[in-house]
Amino acid sequence: YDFIEMGPYWVNNNVWGEESGSGEQCVWESCRAGDIVGWGTDWNWSGAANEVKSYASIVFGWHWGWKVTNTGLPVQLNSGRDIVCGWSFEVNQSGTLNVSYDLWAHQISNPGTNDDPNDEIMIWLYKNQAGPIGSRVAGVNIAGADWDLHHGDNGYWEVSSFVRTSNTNSAVFNVMDFLDEVINRGWLSSDQYLTSIEAGTEVFTGSGSVQTNGFYCRIQ
Repeated sequence: YDFIEMGPYWVNNNVWGEESGSGEQCVWESCRAGDIVGWGTDWNWSGAANEVKSYASIVFGWHWGWKVTNTGLPVQLNSGRDIVCGWSFEVNQSGTLNVSYDLWAHQISNPGTNDDPNDEIMIWLYKNQAGPIGSRVAGVNIAGADWDLHHGDNGYWEVSSFVRTSNTNSAVFNVMDFLDEVINRGWLSSDQYLTSIEAGTEVFTGSGSVQTNGFYCRIQ
């Protein structure tokens, strides 16, 4: 599949970096119960070891347009809203990858297909050999866990990455806690809008699978 619609979300078989190597990626749907969904992906990629091949992910909100509407996003960062997300998954892999959230922020409240984000914020729950964009600038404790905070630029927008110091395959947290940390450091303006929350696996090389047993995001 290229994509699978699942209630308020959709699964994106996003092979945006495939030209830096060769291989394949598949996604599938496994279960739904209200706003809690399960899905999976497997892959086999070779090529440049430091280039991302794919980010198969579940999308809540915008991704260069709106495939699913009425999600409750965008949310202005200074609105005082909480967005609680939970994710439980299993990893079977050899190679270089991370399992991570990818959050997008815009200065406009309803971006379209051609409106690139102004900022990207990643939350890495699991990694093997992979490293984020930018230098480590601090260690922080958020949602009861320790994270290495990296900050840099990918040539298009600024990227802030929270990399968990020890891998986990299950987490529940308010994503606004991470965004507030970036705002407080002056890297992100609080009058911007959180337009999208994505959760998936960024694969560089190797083979494996990630099975999401349960995922949800709830705007409160």
